[in-house]
Amino acid sequence: MILIGLDPGLGTTGWGIIAVEGNRLSHVANGQIRTDPKMQLPRRLTLLYDALAEIIRLQRPASAAVEEVLGNSNAVSTLKLGQARGVVLLAAATAGVAIGEYHPSIVKKAVVGTGGADKKQVQAMVERLLPGVKLTGPDAADALAVAITHAHHVASARAFARRAAVQ
Repeated sequence: MILIGLDPGLGTTGWGIIAVEGNRLSHVANGQIRTDPKMQLPRRLTLLYDALAEIIRLQRPASAAVEEVLGNSNAVSTLKLGQARGVVLLAAATAGVAIGEYHPSIVKKAVVGTGGADKKQVQAMVERLLPGVKLTGPDAADALAVAITHAHHVASARAFARRAAVQ
């Protein structure tokens, strides 16, 4: 099964593709989509959508995982981030891909073991869990961490469903 993890951002959106075979995870691809802050917001959102739609079309993931947005003290920045996240969700939904959403602390706990891990710890664990991965940047590492989290949650849900069916 192919999964795509997405770390939304208006300036930079990270994406990461993994393959899941049983309990085994392997890296397929990762990258970052950047938009120019000098461009008007609608054009930036369109570029983000088009780039994600193309990645999804080429990689054909069975499922997507998107990191939830944390608000900050700057309302304008939070709103722009929310708009970028909406575009990310739209790109996956339009392609008919099922979507899981995860709070950043859940991602950190799933990958590092603690919800308070920093970005460097997350990146180090992604590199350990996906041997040979060449990360294109910190947002791509975060996206791969989201994909890994989703893989664990999907596997747990399937195992639970099998146990429930047996009873």
